[in-house]
Amino acid sequence: MQPELTPRERVALALEHEETDRVPIAMVCSGINPPAHAELETYLARERGISVAEYLEPLIDMAGVGPDYVGVEPEFGCDMWGVRRDPVSYGAGSYYAISRHPLAEAETVADIAAHPWPSADWFDYTSVPDAIARARAKRDYCLMASNGNIFETAWYMRGFERILLDVALHPDLVHAIMRRVTDFWVAHFDRLLAAAAGGIDLVFTADDIGGQEGLLMSLPMWEEFIKPHHVRLNEVIHKHGAKVIYHSDGAVMEAVPGLIDMGIDVLQALQFDAKGMDDERLKREYGDRLCFEGGISVQQTLPFGTAAEVAAEVRRRIDVLGRGGGYILGPSHAIQAGTPPENIVALFDTAAAHRPR
Repeated sequence: MQPELTPRERVALALEHEETDRVPIAMVCSGINPPAHAELETYLARERGISVAEYLEPLIDMAGVGPDYVGVEPEFGCDMWGVRRDPVSYGAGSYYAISRHPLAEAETVADIAAHPWPSADWFDYTSVPDAIARARAKRDYCLMASNGNIFETAWYMRGFERILLDVALHPDLVHAIMRRVTDFWVAHFDRLLAAAAGGIDLVFTADDIGGQEGLLMSLPMWEEFIKPHHVRLNEVIHKHGAKVIYHSDGAVMEAVPGLIDMGIDVLQALQFDAKGMDDERLKREYGDRLCFEGGISVQQTLPFGTAAEVAAEVRRRIDVLGRGGGYILGPSHAIQAGTPPENIVALFDTAAAHRPR
């Protein structure tokens, strides 16, 4: 029997396409929404006499770290980009939806330049070694820094419908916004990873480029407006020896070759409920060049399936995507309110016990 690995060793081996003592498990771009978390807390206390934290700690192999923010205090409800979000109730809890896009009224490149853009100087990168040490004191985690979402940040600032119209009607504005966003993320991660001195293993980058039925824009448009900026960012991340984990929801199969060419190491989310998403094809055609994270459905199986169906989906993902390494298992996004606690437990119990066949 293979000896038990540390979380960092387990993930590192998986990312080198080697099988491990068990599949690595992570909650990347995920979590358990508060109502579901409360129900899981009650369930685990009753059934096992432990808390959610006590249950998950020995199972989760990745943790996030980052520098302290020391910059301008944003206006209430706003982030450092000037994007405002307000709570929207779904009954048992709230999401935060964008209520103000600060570049919505920009008409020229000069208007975009005049915006008060964030600076990497707003972060204290000398705090990074202590953040790494605190994380490692808990467990030898694989450590990940976030967020690197270039197109998403751009449309948060401009508005989703508006920026898609700009792609066709005002490409100069799109290019100007994307350049400024990329400038920030490049400077941020260059300084962060330099301060980490090899202590950060992965950098989370993102841009949802797929919907339920297909890509949000044509591949030629993606090649022109989004890809070059991620190429630039990924080169900086790789310069410091970290790997790039890239998130996109939705139906992205036709973009995968371009994403590999863009320089990603791990494709994250794996929304197999979306049209054309195929775990066997992903592994067969791209598994020698690409690793995967996620894949357990938060749209269908986790909220609406049985515990047995969740366990079966977990085993399938491990058998298909985990064969020969290259897979980190997790939910495809946040585990939603109303998800039965038995299903959440089935996910993690099965992942911890099952080996690829």
